[in-house]
Amino acid sequence: MPIPTRSFAHVRLTVTDIERSRAFYDDVFGLPVAFEVPADADEATREQLSFLYGGVIYALGDSLLGLRPVSTDRFDEDRTGLDHVSFAVDTRADLDAATAVLDERGVAHGGVKDVGAGFILEFRDPDGIALELFAPKA
Repeated sequence: MPIPTRSFAHVRLTVTDIERSRAFYDDVFGLPVAFEVPADADEATREQLSFLYGGVIYALGDSLLGLRPVSTDRFDEDRTGLDHVSFAVDTRADLDAATAVLDERGVAHGGVKDVGAGFILEFRDPDGIALELFAPKA
């Protein structure tokens, strides 16, 4: 019998520079922080939150998106592992608005594309990790 999963619990991305990546994800997505080590945390709190490895975990609907500062190389979707992360939005209009947000921030993107079942907007984070926004067709 297959394992009865219903959704992703979380995705954690490894990044080379946590400050740079946090600035990007905070600015582009504005997600609320679910877990991080407070600057004034005592040793017991730091130990309890050691699973963060100096990174941050954001709340994303019913899921979590984490950044972990451990990688020393660059992202490559052609290697075994992660190809890209796709975030759901409600409408094509949301993708058009996202295009404007990315343009304002100087984030290169591929423009909105019709992929049959919906529309996508592709771009990359500061480590070159491939990101996508997806809107279903109405």
